[in-house]
Amino acid sequence: MNNFNIFDITGKKILVTGGSRGLGYGMAEGFLKAGAEVVITGTSEKVFESVEKLKNNTSGVVHGVVLNLDNAANIASVFDEVMEILDNRLDVLVNCAGMQYRCKADEFPVEMWDKIINVNLSSLFKISQIAGRVMLEQGSGKIINIASLTSFIGSESIPAYTATKGAVMQLTKALSNEWSSRGVQVNAIAPGYMETDLTANMKSYNPKQYEEVTSRIPMHRWGKPEDLQGAAIFLASSASDYVSGAIIPVDGGFLGK
Repeated sequence: MNNFNIFDITGKKILVTGGSRGLGYGMAEGFLKAGAEVVITGTSEKVFESVEKLKNNTSGVVHGVVLNLDNAANIASVFDEVMEILDNRLDVLVNCAGMQYRCKADEFPVEMWDKIINVNLSSLFKISQIAGRVMLEQGSGKIINIASLTSFIGSESIPAYTATKGAVMQLTKALSNEWSSRGVQVNAIAPGYMETDLTANMKSYNPKQYEEVTSRIPMHRWGKPEDLQGAAIFLASSASDYVSGAIIPVDGGFLGK
């Protein structure tokens, strides 16, 4: 029997920030079903409810930690906790935690701008830097950032989110340029319009935009969190060992139209 499988991630130790719900939860579920050990983070004790749900759905080895990325001083200590849970090895980091605030640009509160920049970009860099040091010392590792269609195109009423996702795309390339020759691949997934908490209010806030978006998607539907599982497993596995600095759209064909 031929057991060769370059997509095998059995036993991989994976950290998924923002894994307690939405896209992060969907990817964590996929990793667990594929045999990885996963730590998910959430901003409150509710993360442990997600852990129990994942255990019931997958029978996988999953742990939860509370991590508020708006508190930069907390990132290093929580990361140490994660490393202890994972026996001081980290094979894959998925940066999925993020936030959005919908408001016209001319009315956008400066305090929300600062908060979103911090959570979606600055904290992503900080945890990538810490994880990157571990992976560089190991001589191997994979970082998967979650970009967005707004990494490629402008949008309406989400200026701070759009700014951070454009920056995440460029940061992905910058980290790849420095680390890929040392065994650490850095890539990003750019989800299309997905049915999550972040997008749930578009239909009521701007129904015209919602209809326009839906009509432009060649698959004629919004994505679901599980639609990211294939790309995530690919980027976490040895199948992607020569892929770095790439931004992979998972968008139902939106960008191609």
